[in-house]
Amino acid sequence: MTLYLLALAIGVVAGLRAMTAPAAIAWAAWLGIVPLAGTPLAFLGHIAAPIILTLAAIAELITDQLPKTPSRKLPVQFITRILIGGLGGAAIGIAGGSLVGGLVAGVVGAVIGTCGGAEARARLATAFGRDLPAALIEDVVAVGGAVLIIALI
Repeated sequence: MTLYLLALAIGVVAGLRAMTAPAAIAWAAWLGIVPLAGTPLAFLGHIAAPIILTLAAIAELITDQLPKTPSRKLPVQFITRILIGGLGGAAIGIAGGSLVGGLVAGVVGAVIGTCGGAEARARLATAFGRDLPAALIEDVVAVGGAVLIIALI
């Protein structure tokens, strides 16, 4: 059960910040926390993966603050988050012996994170009277959540 909750949670992180989830999984794979060697996701354990994905995650954290950044609920952005949530969930699933179960949980989590995150951020932005504090809170939740998930694996 814990495996599916962690896979669901990494999907939620992908829904909040798309590149944070795979960056966290790649670091976990490289450090040997999530054993992906010999699996279709073994590439995540190569040193290049966590470096590239971390740079992408940092870029996303910066660009998300820009007013012209498109909504995460647009089809391309939404589908990307679903795919990335599925990837993260599958990686956690592999570690627990259930790739498909992890993948499904990751996809469900990505949908929850995308829709719920957008709603929560909108409400926080309204409460603060501007978007930046809400966006920063969401950043902390996504990054902190990813670190906690990896620590619990």
